[in-house]
Amino acid sequence: MAGIAIKNKKAGFEYFLTEEFTAGIVLTGTEIKSIREGKANLTDSFCAFVNDELFVKNMHISEYKYGTYLNHEPKRDRKLLLTRKELRKIIVKTREKGLTIIPSLLFIDEKGRAKLKIAIARGKKLYDKRETLKTKDTRREIERHRDY
Repeated sequence: MAGIAIKNKKAGFEYFLTEEFTAGIVLTGTEIKSIREGKANLTDSFCAFVNDELFVKNMHISEYKYGTYLNHEPKRDRKLLLTRKELRKIIVKTREKGLTIIPSLLFIDEKGRAKLKIAIARGKKLYDKRETLKTKDTRREIERHRDY
């Protein structure tokens, strides 16, 4: 059960990830069941503060196929659970110009709870993205030649 790990593939390409935190998520019953089936998407999601509480917005969790009228809304805002100290640290960091909070990984821990890895990130410029692609290609080439 602990093998579920849903990555935000765009995060590493679009942003420089500087500092990471692990947060719990407030979910409903049908949401956790959908996550355990691997039916979640972090691609366009981001985190924002609402009244000193951190929420993940635009994270898509598909409706549970066996859910009835109790099924959840797929793109609702979900509260993240962090300590006050961590929240204060994130608030101070994101006040800096150009920094934002991006979800990078959604996973199920060993106790069966859904956790979200969030990262403080700075957006990459176009030339930075090209550099990332070049390093990825060279790494792939090295791995390909190592196999022979």
